[in-house]
Formats: sequence, structure tokens, C-alpha cells
Amino acid sequence: MTRADSTRDTAAPQRRDFPPDFRWGCATASYQVEGAAHADGKGESIWDRFCTQPGAIRDGSSGAVACDHFHRWPQDLDLARDLGVNAYRFSVAWPRIFPAGRGAAPNAAGLDFYSRLVDGLLERGIEPWLTLYHWDLPQPLQDAGGWAARATLDAFAAYVDAVTRRLGDRVKRWITQNEPWCVAMLGHHEGVHAPGRRDLATALQVAHHVLLSHGQALPIIRANVPDALAGITLSLHPIAPAGPGAADAAAAFRHDGLRNRWFLDPLHGRGYPADVWQRLGALAPTVLPGDLEAIARPTDFLGINYYFPEHVADAPGHGVLEARVVEPGAEVERTGFGWEVAPDGLVRLLDRVQRDYRPAPIVLTENGATYDDVVTPDGRIHDAERQRYLQRHVAAAREVLARGIALQGYFAWSLLDNFEWAEGYLRRFGLIHVDYATQQRTLKDSGLWYRDFLRA
Repeated sequence: MTRADSTRDTAAPQRRDFPPDFRWGCATASYQVEGAAHADGKGESIWDRFCTQPGAIRDGSSGAVACDHFHRWPQDLDLARDLGVNAYRFSVAWPRIFPAGRGAAPNAAGLDFYSRLVDGLLERGIEPWLTLYHWDLPQPLQDAGGWAARATLDAFAAYVDAVTRRLGDRVKRWITQNEPWCVAMLGHHEGVHAPGRRDLATALQVAHHVLLSHGQALPIIRANVPDALAGITLSLHPIAPAGPGAADAAAAFRHDGLRNRWFLDPLHGRGYPADVWQRLGALAPTVLPGDLEAIARPTDFLGINYYFPEHVADAPGHGVLEARVVEPGAEVERTGFGWEVAPDGLVRLLDRVQRDYRPAPIVLTENGATYDDVVTPDGRIHDAERQRYLQRHVAAAREVLARGIALQGYFAWSLLDNFEWAEGYLRRFGLIHVDYATQQRTLKDSGLWYRDFLRA
């Protein structure tokens, strides 16, 4: 048995294993599914611009059309309803609301689109979970410094105010930011996501401002939506030493400091981890008085996106942390992305978060896998690996509850195949297959399993 198989899943998960009020959903993100890049006055986002850079997207594509969800949302919500989900996580495209990033008044047509989407969800008995920022910063704000500039915080606050005022009478679940680590590190350190910067100091300042924007958004949400439940979503990974020695154990701790603790600690009132801050030296971000208090404002839930664990080796001279992530061996099961399949990692991760932070209730806001689907001549979509992946991770969620951890929901990523950021359309995560040439939707075997699980 490999380390990926250690979760107790002797019995297939059943919906009755979970509380009656448990949220079962699917998730999407605006730029990945909507298309309609210029419809109804929408402005340019950093992803619109990034996709024009040669080599930025592996297949040379963009999200200009994507799944055309902007025009096909009634059909997509029907598909979500037919799956049996009781919650749907989506994001608002900031450039649809403020095409220039800021302005005296929001774009009414953009707000109208999301108002129709929310009404459509409620009409189908599905609870809307709205993410305010899932990576599509308006390009004019990036031109003025982006998340590295403190002025972007004021623009975000005005955007949050406009969206919550318009939709807060119907939307009660709010996520401020999606995966600050990815925004900062993939977009500003590694340069593989928009806006394509490669500077660690900038990335660390971005991370601080994204966390601060979350803290500043909370009182706006609560003022405009008195019965709101608000939180943030983090991408977290269980971290383990690659080998048995003390050096790898120390490296894993250092890596965890920037991967996980750099976000969990300030959100839970501890400030930034001192060991990482000391290593960063002059690279550390500028933090003004009151910033850490704002970041640590209490939330109603903690969103966690879980995909895979990381194994870390000591690597003297390798970056500021002197640590290196080691790829899993050939014997380890992987997704089509090459990510390790480790449902037990979900249990270990949530055990750790619960033990170390005693957070607000946890919601798994993303979990899923990419594989190469098999399309049969009769049009069926076979994806046995994804189906098994979901079964095992739902079983892991059951184990989390059995351990007394307050897990309140599970959102599969994703409802639809979509534009997978730097991978373009080469990777498919959806429970529903999308033929991008025709925009035809077809429920995969994994979607059939999820439907039968939810209906049982």
C-alpha cells in the first residue's frame, strides 16, 4: 500500500454519513468559465493581458470564450441542480463591475449579470457562495502597481462595497480572497500566472496586501449584509520531510513557514512567523501599524483548497529557505497534472490546522483532479480515475468529521471543464465535459457518481 492509500475508506462514503446541513457543491471561477471578455462594458483583466504574452499559456489560448458561461449560465445551473448540489461557489469578475478598476459608479450591466446568476441559483434551490477575488485584477490597476501598491486596497474596498450592496440581500456566504499564496507566488515570484512578475520581494508585499484586503473587506461585508457569513480561502498543503534525517525535517519546517504559516499565522492573530521573517531580511514586506490587527479580524469560516501534499528536502543555497520540494517517486499514484493522490493528506492537513489554530469552521472550497477523459463513440465520457479520486477524498472528509473537526462543506472542483490558467485547455477538472468547439456539455462518469451520491 502506498502512502496515498492510508486513509480509512473500507466502506464507500454515503451522504447519510454527513450532517443534514452539510454543504455539497461545485465551484467555478469567473475568468475560467465566463468568456464574453468584452460584453456589457467589461474591462481588461490581468489574465486578458497575460494571455497575449508569447509562451504564457501552454496551448496559446485564453479565457476570451472559455465555456461561454456568461451566455449559457441557465443551462449550467440546470446541470448543477440535476447533480443535486445544495451550494455553488462562483466568483465575480472585478473588471465587469469596475472596468477601470475604480470609478465613481459601478457598471450596472456587470452587476445585473451576477444578479441574474444569483436569482437563478436561488430559483433552483442552490445556495450561492460568492468569491470576490479569484485572480482577475483589472489591468488598469496592475498598470498602477497592482497588488504591490497599497492604493489597490482602496479600489478593492470600493468594489466589495458595490457588490455586497447589490447582491447582499440574497447572497449570505462571502469569500474575500481565493488562494493568496497563488496570487503572490505564482503571479509575482515564479511568473507563471498573471501578471507574470518574477521578484520575491514584490510577491511578499503582494501577499501582505491581499491578506490586508481580506481584513479590510470584512467590516464592509458585515455592514452591508448584516447576516453574512464571511471567510477567506487558502491553498494549503500537508508538508513532510523527504527523508528521515534532521536536516530534511528542518527544511520541511522552513518550507511550511512560507507555504502555510505565512498565511495561517496572521489570520489567527499571530503575525508573520518570526523564523521566516528573519530569513527574509530586506525582502520582508512593509507592514504598517494596524495592518496585522485588520488581517486577524474574526471570520465565520476558513475555506481550504486541498489537492496534494509536498515532500521537502534540505537544499543549502537553494532560495531564501534553502529547501526544495521533491517530486514523488514512480510508485506514487498521480493525477494527470502529476500531483500526488493522497486523500490521507487531507486528514493530516485538517488535523494540523485544527490542532495548531483552532479555526472557525472549515469548508473544503476546492478539491478535484485532472485526468485524460475517455470519449466513447456514443458520446459517453469515462473518467474512472477522477471518480475514484472523488470517492476517496469524500471518504477522507468523513474521517475528518469522525475526528471531531468542524468541517461544514465540500465543493468539487470543478462543475465544468474550463480554462485552466497557464495550462489553457490542456487540463480538464470538470465533472461535466465541455466540447470547446461546440460548447456541448456532457456529464462524465464522475459527475454521475457525484449525482448518485448526493441523491442517495
